[in-house]
Amino acid sequence: MNTKYTVPLLFLSVCLIWGTTWFAMEVAVSSIPPIFATSLRFLIAAPILVTLTRWYRLPLMFPKGRRHWMVIVAVFYFAIPFTLMIFGEQYISSGLAAIIFANMPIAVMMTSTLFLGLNLGKHQITGLLVAVVSLSVILKNEMNIGGASYLIGMSALSAAVMIHALMYVFVQKYCKDIPVLTYNTVPCFMASILLVIVSFLFEGAQPSTFSSESLFAVLHLGVFASVGGIVAYFKLNELSTPFTASLCFLLFPIVALMIAAWNTAQPISPLSIGLLLPLFAGILVTKTDKSFWALDLIFKPKMCSACRADAKALDLKVNSNL
Repeated sequence: MNTKYTVPLLFLSVCLIWGTTWFAMEVAVSSIPPIFATSLRFLIAAPILVTLTRWYRLPLMFPKGRRHWMVIVAVFYFAIPFTLMIFGEQYISSGLAAIIFANMPIAVMMTSTLFLGLNLGKHQITGLLVAVVSLSVILKNEMNIGGASYLIGMSALSAAVMIHALMYVFVQKYCKDIPVLTYNTVPCFMASILLVIVSFLFEGAQPSTFSSESLFAVLHLGVFASVGGIVAYFKLNELSTPFTASLCFLLFPIVALMIAAWNTAQPISPLSIGLLLPLFAGILVTKTDKSFWALDLIFKPKMCSACRADAKALDLKVNSNL
C-alpha cells in the first residue's frame, strides 16, 4: 500500500486501539479482579509477541550484561503501572483515565529534564505549564464532582504515568538499542507469571464469577491493545516521524470520551471538556518547533531539536503497549 495512505491508516488505527483500551479495561475489571485481569492480558499477549519476534528474527533475550533489566521492565513497565491503570478504572470513568494518560509526553519531558538534562525551549516550557495547569483544574473539578473515590482512581492513573515516565529515563540510559519486540516480549510473559502469583495470594479470583463481557474485554486488551498497539505504533514510527506518532496522544482520549459518554453513567463535566483544548494545545506545543504550523506539515512536521535525537526509539518502547 502507498505510504501516502498507510501513514494516516496506521495513525487512525493507533488512535482507535488506544481509545478503546480504556473502556475495555473498565469492562474487564467489572467482574475480574484488577491484578488477575492484567495477568490474563499479558498471558494472552506473550505468545503472540514471541511469534512476532521470531518472525522478524529478533532476539528474545536482552543482551548479556543487561538481562537483569528484563525483570525491571517486567515489574516497573508492565506489572505495576498496568495494574494501577485497571485498578484506577474501578473508581473513575474510562474517559477521565484516558485524559490523565494522555499527559504521558508531558511526564516524559519533565523526567527527561530532571534526569537526562533535556533542554527545553521557551515555547515548550509554556506548553508544559499550560498542560499541567489545565490537567490540574480538570482533576480538581472531577474530584469535586466524584468525591473521594475519584481521588483514588486519579492517584492510581497518575502514579502509572509517572512510573512509565521514569522508565523512559532508564530506557534511555540502558536499553535504547534493544529492539521494540525484544523489549516487550519476555518481560510481558514474566509480568504475567508474577501477577498470577500475586493475584493467587491476595485476590482470590473466582473464574466462575467472570462475565463473558469481561473475558472478551481482556481478550481485546491482550490481542489488540497489547500486540496490535505495538505493531501499529512500530510501523507508524517507521514510516512517519515521532511527532506524528505523538499526535495520537491528542486524539485517543477523544475516542475514549466518546465511548465513555455512550456507555457509562460517569460523563466528564462540561468544564473539563472545555479544558481539553488548552490541555491538548499545551501537549502539542511541547512537541513542536516554531515553524511546524504550516498546514502541509501535518503528517511530516518538524520536531523540536531538543526532542529529536532520542524520541523515535524511546517513544516506541515507552508508549507502544497501551
